[in-house]
Amino acid sequence: MKSSLYSTTIIHERFSDFKHRFKYSILSMFIDHDELILLGKKIKIFSYNKFNIFSYYEKDHGYRDGRFLRDYIEDFLKLKKIKFKRLQIKIMCFPRILGYVFNPLTVIYCYANNKLIAIFYEVKNTSNEQHTYCFVGNHNIRINKFNHECDKNFYVSPFIGMKAKYKFKNLIPKDKMSVVIDLFDKKNKKILTASQFGDRVYLNSYTLFKQLLFNPFITIKIISAILYESFFILLKGGKYYPRKRKIKDSISLEGNL
Repeated sequence: MKSSLYSTTIIHERFSDFKHRFKYSILSMFIDHDELILLGKKIKIFSYNKFNIFSYYEKDHGYRDGRFLRDYIEDFLKLKKIKFKRLQIKIMCFPRILGYVFNPLTVIYCYANNKLIAIFYEVKNTSNEQHTYCFVGNHNIRINKFNHECDKNFYVSPFIGMKAKYKFKNLIPKDKMSVVIDLFDKKNKKILTASQFGDRVYLNSYTLFKQLLFNPFITIKIISAILYESFFILLKGGKYYPRKRKIKDSISLEGNL
C-alpha cells in the first residue's frame, strides 16, 4: 500500500504582540485516495465512510456534502484550466476516531504523469468554517521541498487580524514529513509559526491500535488544546478581532508552487 501513518509533533509559537508557545504529539494519516476502499478491507479497525475505531469520511473534506474529494479537486483544476491526466490524490490529515475529528489543516497533494501539479491547503477553524488555498505547478516528483506564499484571506484565530501573509515550507511526505507556516503582518513582522513534522510509520491494524493505546484522546486533544491555549492568550492580553461568520466554504488559487 502507498498509504502510511506519521507520528507527528505540532508546534504553535506566537511572537507578537507577546510570546506564547504550545506543543503536542498526534497521529496523522497519509492516504492515497485510490486506496481508501482497500484500506477499509485490509485494516479491520479502519473504515471508509463508515463508523469504526478509525475512519475516513468524504464529507469531512472538499465539498463536505458527501461528494468525493476527487470531484472537488478535479472540478477546481478544470475551472482554472489546469490540464491533467490520471490524477493521483494523496491526503495528509487526522482520521476520525470513534466518529470524531477536527482537522485544522489538511494538506492534499495532486500528481499527474509523475509530476506534482498542485497542493491544496484545506483550513478549518473552530466554527467549522473552511477555506482552501491552492498552489499549482508542474514539478518532477524527485523535488521534495517547496516554498510558496499568499495573503491571508480566512479567519482562523480570533486573536490575529486578517491583514497578514502566509509563507509555506513543505517537505513532501516520504520517510519524514514537515509543513511549516509562518504568518507575517502588513509590516512583514513575524506573528506566528505553526509547524507539523514527523516520521513515517507502517500502516496496519497493530500500529493504529498502538497509537490509540498510547494516545487515547488524540482527536479531542486537538480542539481541547486550541481552546485551552486561547484562555492563556486572553490572560496575556491578546487582542480580539471580531468578524462576520462565513456562510459558504471557499477556495482560492494563490499562484505557483
